[in-house]
Amino acid sequence: MDESSLPATMIFSGFLPTGSLLDSLVHISNEVASMEKFPFVQFRNVSSMIRRVKLLSSLFEEIQEADSPLPPSSILCFTELFSVIRRVKHLIQDCQESSSLWSLIQLEFISNQFYVLVKEMGSALDILPLSLLNITADTREQVELLHKQAKAVELFIDPRELQRREQLLHVMAHDTLQNKKNKGFPEFGKVQQILCSIGLRTPSDYDREISKLETEAQNQAGTGGLIVMSNIHNLISLVTYSKSMIFRDGENETDEDCKPTGSAFIYKSSDNSFSSPSSQMTPSAPNVPDEFRCPISLDLMRDPVIVSSGHTYDRISIAQWINSGHHTCPKSGQRLIHTALIPNYALKSLVQQWCCENNVSVNEPTSSSSSSTSENPNSKDNSNEKAGDHISAKKAAIDAVKMTAEFLVGKLATGSAEIQRQAAYELRLLAKTGMDNRRIIAEAGAIPFLLILLGSHDARIQEHAVTALFNLSIFDNNKVLIVAAGAVDHIVEVLESGKTMEARENAAAAIFSLTVVDDCKVEIGARPRAIPALVGLLREGTPIGKRDAATAIFNLAVYNPNKAKIVNAGAVPLLVELLMDDKAGITDDSLAVLALLLGCSEGLEKIRNSKELVPLLIDLLRFGSAKGKENSITLLLGLCKEEGEVVARRLLANPRSIPSLQSLAADGSLRARRKADALLRLVNRCCSQPHHSL
Repeated sequence: MDESSLPATMIFSGFLPTGSLLDSLVHISNEVASMEKFPFVQFRNVSSMIRRVKLLSSLFEEIQEADSPLPPSSILCFTELFSVIRRVKHLIQDCQESSSLWSLIQLEFISNQFYVLVKEMGSALDILPLSLLNITADTREQVELLHKQAKAVELFIDPRELQRREQLLHVMAHDTLQNKKNKGFPEFGKVQQILCSIGLRTPSDYDREISKLETEAQNQAGTGGLIVMSNIHNLISLVTYSKSMIFRDGENETDEDCKPTGSAFIYKSSDNSFSSPSSQMTPSAPNVPDEFRCPISLDLMRDPVIVSSGHTYDRISIAQWINSGHHTCPKSGQRLIHTALIPNYALKSLVQQWCCENNVSVNEPTSSSSSSTSENPNSKDNSNEKAGDHISAKKAAIDAVKMTAEFLVGKLATGSAEIQRQAAYELRLLAKTGMDNRRIIAEAGAIPFLLILLGSHDARIQEHAVTALFNLSIFDNNKVLIVAAGAVDHIVEVLESGKTMEARENAAAAIFSLTVVDDCKVEIGARPRAIPALVGLLREGTPIGKRDAATAIFNLAVYNPNKAKIVNAGAVPLLVELLMDDKAGITDDSLAVLALLLGCSEGLEKIRNSKELVPLLIDLLRFGSAKGKENSITLLLGLCKEEGEVVARRLLANPRSIPSLQSLAADGSLRARRKADALLRLVNRCCSQPHHSL
């Protein structure tokens, strides 16, 4: 059965639903087009995407009504469009069902997902044979316009949503107690404006948002990282407190029941009169809101912290619980995957504001000093923090990273194998993003302890430690610190005989990262086992590992004395073999290393003795990438200079080589044109000279 006999039925049953491709397209595009509940965040991206899908829906319906066979060339395009529209549907559903506040925090990330899908839609339309489809001229024009717009689209982040997000971060980071003499809650007015703008107007709206945030916290627990968990629970605290302040009597059901007055809020009380928030509290006997009470002691939390399960406790209570040998969350019973305590800055600020408004002392002894000493003797003591200090969002994040890094380094130094494994994993994640994180972790003293763990008998500890070192090495200053700490021999040992392939590959990536610095090329090349270990990974690794090994070898080969060592380690035959390995996918990397190795006599001899290389290079002149073609010419030119007649005759014997060289001499890059001209001159010169029969 050929393709033309499948006008409406797709054979990709694992990719598409069963049934007609057009039916599937019409169904899923109509599902998206009929979505009416637009989210408050990403409103414009969602509405624009639905408009695009509606237009495609009209196209699919018109083709379906025409009841004529699909051109075979359209099958691939429609298959791709089905995949894109299906992902559009899921993305919009996620926007509708997710927390509005968390969507606001992740504004750029979600906007980029819409951008990527529009670009993929444009790429799919590249191969749509419009002229072969039985559609009206109007529909054809609309699809062509959609195609042009999709190809030209740029990442869109709604400036209004961006402004709301900045206001939210400012409010969350701002300690309003610095304005304690002003009873008008100057920051709280902004909070309600932000919350109203994203659809939080009634108590049920607030309850749904809290529930969504709690679900997000559960999803992120153990995988999202400490800072992500802290941010989510700061939002939960903010929404919970805002609800308790706005809807005190439980009767306010619309946004008209709470109205901003200047920068303060007035609330409807039970007798339908209006009063200030502070007038509804009795200073002599304030009723502590439930959300401000520690679940363990039931007392007011003056130093709230978040544990790995996502729940918040007063620091002194949870520290005593953990220090007494418990390894579970008191509230949920969930096992704590680590015992780091992350400050809940937003809740702490709200508690302090509540204390100020209710004449409750905020200077009573807190647990910060004692608990931080018992939990982490290296961590900074925040118990003397002044109530009026302004904590910027950036400073709060940096402080959290510092505290977390110092705590985790302490666990690397003194913890059991299980604790070390978890601490190394957390440091690996923390070092994965952000130069500030990498700097702070190194300043906390992590590097020497991670080096010790490279020799661990626990495969996961070793893997996490070497990956953490690789992530840290991306920060240039850390490269010098890692080498100065004596890391090279330890990393080479993991590269050579690591307990998992991932550990070996990440060790190669670490060497590649370190060799960006010239002094490190000398330092690592001088280690007798380093280059052979990289060549071993080039032979045994996964495609990713082979690429890491090849790029590390390339960096080392830039330093001339390392070239002979690379050749002597047996790299040349492997690199030539990898030119033929489509699965490895490192043709360009292999060519680049071979081109460098031409620069030493040992490399030239090995490359010259490789009988299968010249035919491969001739093929790559036609089918290689731009960079691959350049390096192929470099290799052929080097071989031609060494034994010109032999190589020239092999080039002439292949009918594809000279046209390929002429094409590159005319249309290649500047370097390719120059080298192609030189190679053509060499071939002409060798062939015009008298020669002896071989």
